[in-house]
Amino acid sequence: MIIYGTALLALCHLLGIFLGDLLGQLMGVKTNVGGVGIAMLLLICARLYMQRRSWLPQMTERGVEYWGAMYIPVVVAMAAQQDVVAALRGGPVAVLAAIGSVIVCGAVISLINRTESPAAIAAAEADSMLVKEHRHA
Repeated sequence: MIIYGTALLALCHLLGIFLGDLLGQLMGVKTNVGGVGIAMLLLICARLYMQRRSWLPQMTERGVEYWGAMYIPVVVAMAAQQDVVAALRGGPVAVLAAIGSVIVCGAVISLINRTESPAAIAAAEADSMLVKEHRHA
């Protein structure tokens, strides 16, 4: 069911926020450091893990795909709430944390892309095309 995809997102979000707050405390910053990004990485990893073990029904995967598509608007909305000026005044730790999180996210995304086999990608695209053709018929 699609609701299970939403439940998986909620679990990843709560864990990501917790880890982001913990990371902020470890760095000496009184804010969440990358909680939403951590949550989305957890969601991607959970989806891949569940797909490899065939634990992810198609309807649940649709829920996960929906929230994956909503990622950019959610990040933009959360970034608008953050006080960038205060972060810059907080010293170089905040700037280093931002740069480090971008580098780590880029590395993880690159790693995930390299682990996906071309056959699996082609099969997913073929399934997507069949669904689109079925809807238009």
